[in-house]
Amino acid sequence: MQWHKSSYSGGHGGECIEVAEGHYVLVRDTQHREHGHLAFDPHEWSSLLITLRH
Repeated sequence: MQWHKSSYSGGHGGECIEVAEGHYVLVRDTQHREHGHLAFDPHEWSSLLITLRH
């Protein structure tokens, strides 16, 4: 899986997350990659994004 900066991150630095998409959606803090990542089922990830938009 390839990590990329999330389109939901602000482009001004500081509050950025990276996302890797595959069987699971992995999310990590760009500035603290050594802390690991969170893994979401793609359906859970979609539900989270829908909820955050509202």
